[in-house]
Amino acid sequence: MAKEQMVFGIRAVEEAIAAGKEIEKVFIKKGLQGTLFQGFLDEVRANEIPFQFVPIEKLNRITRKNHQGIIAMISPVVYQSIEQLIPMLYDEGKEPFVLILDHLTDIRNFGAIARTAECAGVHAIIIPERGGAPINSDAIKTSAGALHTIPVCRVNSLNTTAEFLKNSGLKLVAATEKGAEDYDKVDYSGPLALIMGAEDTGVSSQLLAVSDVKSKIPILGEIQSLNVSVAAGVLMYEILKSRK
Repeated sequence: MAKEQMVFGIRAVEEAIAAGKEIEKVFIKKGLQGTLFQGFLDEVRANEIPFQFVPIEKLNRITRKNHQGIIAMISPVVYQSIEQLIPMLYDEGKEPFVLILDHLTDIRNFGAIARTAECAGVHAIIIPERGGAPINSDAIKTSAGALHTIPVCRVNSLNTTAEFLKNSGLKLVAATEKGAEDYDKVDYSGPLALIMGAEDTGVSSQLLAVSDVKSKIPILGEIQSLNVSVAAGVLMYEILKSRK
């Protein structure tokens, strides 16, 4: 991790928060206590910054400097608000086309999907605050810089965001092998959100439940699933083709 992508120590992290830095995640040594620490933790929670309690050994692997049990990773991108972005797209006369990534964990898959999304005209990528691949230098590199171009919206709840998108007039299309419709038979017209699931578990049952369409890519070989970045590319360009 490059030095400019992290800060450590309670005071330094508090200053980064006060300066409006985008914090990707805060790692906190297990067992930290005290009034100063409690105030810091309250501030992290108030700013809805993802955090994780970890063994001291993990912190020592990240940096050998005096981290005081606190290390914050600074995001290389500025997160945007999907609640502000959707009305803006409508105001510009555009039909929103957004991508929801449901807890993808592989950084290179994430970067590759972002690269294809930018090329396919996707207006925004929506990711969860917790449990997804971090946006770090590897993700930026794999995206060929697309993560600096395409808006990324990090949300507290994908389910709540999905409901917001539906209420905003977007059709929710979930990619799943359990889908009832082949991907090339789906009507992709109008405002749309494409949901891609995690590498191992796919789209969550909650998101499948609120989806308007469950789209599948036929598998003819012995292997039962495509790599998620490949599947996302197939679907995004099918959507682009139909919308043109």
